[in-house]
Amino acid sequence: MTASPANAAINTADLYDDRGDELDSVSLQFQSLGGHTHFSGPVRTVRCLEDNALVKAVLATPGNGAVLVVDGAGSLRTALMGDLIAASAVANGWAGVVINGAIRDREAIAELPLGVKALGSNPRKSAKAGAGETDVDLLIDGVTIRTGATIWCDPDGILIER
Repeated sequence: MTASPANAAINTADLYDDRGDELDSVSLQFQSLGGHTHFSGPVRTVRCLEDNALVKAVLATPGNGAVLVVDGAGSLRTALMGDLIAASAVANGWAGVVINGAIRDREAIAELPLGVKALGSNPRKSAKAGAGETDVDLLIDGVTIRTGATIWCDPDGILIER
């Protein structure tokens, strides 16, 4: 694969063809919901269940082009991110957010210059107690996702460096 500008879209299918042995593919069918369909960067992680206080806190810090991966245990009962938190992510320089769970405010988030993948949406707010963990290894769809690994996302799916 030839070098490309830092802001160029990377197609996961081409990347897999080029580097498949070095990558894991998440087969869970996440929806592309943000204004950017292609996004990549170093991973930060949050594990939380129906409580988005840690998601909000992490996305309020400098992202420096990183992608926050949130393991919400696949719950669609409450949203782990809405438009205000997503706007904070944009303002703080995050490249994107991948949520193994739900978001809300889909139409507003689709207008933001942010990559977002989630399982779906629910207008119901989550708890705000701060339950959960940051920068821990996540296991989503049999794929281990570690803080510091590189992630690539597009409409075809999600690839993680091993």
